[in-house]
Amino acid sequence: MSNQDYVTVKVDRISFHTPSRSYAAVLKEVAGDRLLPVIIGAFEAQSIALALEYMETPRPLTHDLIGNIIQSFQYKLSEVKITDLVDGVFYARMEIQGRETEQKEIDARPSDAIAVALRLSAPIVVSEKVMEEAGMVETEETKEEDLKPSVPPLEILEEKLKEAVKQENYERAAEIRDRIKELYSN
Repeated sequence: MSNQDYVTVKVDRISFHTPSRSYAAVLKEVAGDRLLPVIIGAFEAQSIALALEYMETPRPLTHDLIGNIIQSFQYKLSEVKITDLVDGVFYARMEIQGRETEQKEIDARPSDAIAVALRLSAPIVVSEKVMEEAGMVETEETKEEDLKPSVPPLEILEEKLKEAVKQENYERAAEIRDRIKELYSN
């Protein structure tokens, strides 16, 4: 497919998808109003949420590691493409630019590709065909019921709070404490 067949998206939010009891990364069209919910696992939801919140971990997570490997070889993640939807399963490709003109496309789960793209500030695009098939326009009903935003799991934030206190980084601990209060006061 050519670039004209893709639309640029951003991660709008992570939501808990009630019917499947799993998370969804909600992608929003940058130059439009369509949304694309992509079902993802809990680990990937946590990783994406951490990237969206710009939270650093004491040690690299798997998606950090992948980004570090790409950068250590002086390569660049050019873009992440969500290419297909087959039998309810999304497919993605990571386009990696080599040192010169070498370009590789690597098959990836969309959740992993999105998590790496966020860490490396790479664009995310969706096939127009996929967007037409599975995209939706957000309404008050979909906003409230189908795509209700969820919060990063409390356990992750509490772990980060303990780590910040252990390192005597009280300013960071206060930020995390305030984030916990804000997210869980509803």
